[in-house]
Amino acid sequence: MKDHVEVLVVGGGSAGLTVAARLRNHPNPPEVAILEPNTKHYYQPLWTLVGAGVFPKEASERNEADFIPPGATWLQDAAESFDPENNRVTTRAGKTYSYDFLVVAAGLQLDWEKIPGLKESVGKPGTGVCSNYDYNTVTSTWDNIRNFKGGTAIFTEPSTMIKCGGAPQKIMYLADDAFRRQGVRERSRLLYCSPKKTIFAVKKYADELDKVIARKGLEPRWEHELKALHPERKEAVFTYPGGEVTMPYDMIHVTPPMSAPDVIKKSPLANADGWVDVDKHTLQHTTYKNVFGLGDNSSLPTSKTGAAIRKQAPVVAENLLKLRAKEPLGASYDGYTSCPLVTGYGSLILAEFDYDKNPAESFPFDQSKERYSMYLLKKVGLPNLYWHGMLRGRA
Repeated sequence: MKDHVEVLVVGGGSAGLTVAARLRNHPNPPEVAILEPNTKHYYQPLWTLVGAGVFPKEASERNEADFIPPGATWLQDAAESFDPENNRVTTRAGKTYSYDFLVVAAGLQLDWEKIPGLKESVGKPGTGVCSNYDYNTVTSTWDNIRNFKGGTAIFTEPSTMIKCGGAPQKIMYLADDAFRRQGVRERSRLLYCSPKKTIFAVKKYADELDKVIARKGLEPRWEHELKALHPERKEAVFTYPGGEVTMPYDMIHVTPPMSAPDVIKKSPLANADGWVDVDKHTLQHTTYKNVFGLGDNSSLPTSKTGAAIRKQAPVVAENLLKLRAKEPLGASYDGYTSCPLVTGYGSLILAEFDYDKNPAESFPFDQSKERYSMYLLKKVGLPNLYWHGMLRGRA
C-alpha cells in the first residue's frame, strides 16, 4: 500500500463502511482506504435481543473483509495520532498515511474502569453483573435473566453520551416479561437508576413509556447515577442530588460510561468534550475543511444510533464529493435519529425524531403506540437492511 490515499476513512464500523461504500458506488469514485484493526464486524443493535435470549450472539457477527467495498483498500491497523495541519495520520504500527480527504468514523469507547468494581466483575459468573454493551458480556445478561429466582434487579444508565440511548431501559422491559414467564416476577423488584429526570427526551414517546413503566410495576430512580460496585457483597453505590445511597442487588445490568476514543480526545480534531468537531448540518470539520466526521465519535447533538448514521453517511459522501469537485456543499443533515424501543417480547415503540426533538416518523400511524409489527421490523427487517443495504451504500 502506498503512503498517500485520496480518501482515508478512519474506522470500519457502521459509519466508516457506509460512507466508503457510497463513495465507491459513485460513477467517478475516489480512491478509498479504510483504517480498521478488527477482523470482525458486529450489528450491535441486535445485542438487546441477544441479552434477552432471542438470538445467539453469533447472529450479530460477520467478517469485516466481507464488507470492505469493492475497490477500497483495507488497512488492518488503527489510528495512533492525527496531524490535520499536514493531512497525515500515524498508525499504531508506526506507519504514516497522507490523504486529500479524511473521514473520521472511529466510534466511541466503553469506559468500564470509571466505575470501581465494574471491569473485573461484568460478565463473570456469580457476580450478578451483566451488560449488553459488549460482545464478550452480552450472553451474561441472558444467563442472569433466565436464572433469576427473584429479588432485586437494577438497570443503570450513565450521564455520559452513550450509543443507543434507549438500550439501558429496553433490557429492563424484556427482563420484566421474562420474569413473568418464569413465574418469579411477583417476588422481584425492577429498579431503573438514571441520572436523568424522565424516561425519554421526546415527550410523545416519554408519555407512552411512562404508561409501560406503570403497567409493569417498574421503579424508576431518577437523578441516580452508578458510581461504584461491590460485587463481593452485591451492592451498588449511587449518587443523587444531595447524597449517596447503597443498594443491594441480585442482578444488575450496567450501561458503562462512554466517551470519544482517546486518540480522538488528544487530537486537534476534538472539541472541548473530546468529540470530532463538525458542523451539525454539513458534517464538515469546523476547522479542517477536508475532514468530515460522523457517527458515534462526532460532536453532532443527536442520539448515537445506527439509524442516525444511515442519514449522516449520504451527507458526508455527497459533501465530500462536492468538495472534491470544487463545488459548494449541498447536503444537509437535520439530526434525524431513531430508537426502536422494545417494550417486551413482541412489542415495540419506534421513536424517530430530529435535532429539535420533533417526531420524524416513517409510517402512516402513531409510532408511539406499542406494536408487534414494529417488533418484527427490529428483529428481522432492520438487520437485513443493515447487512444488505446500508453497509453496501444502497440504503
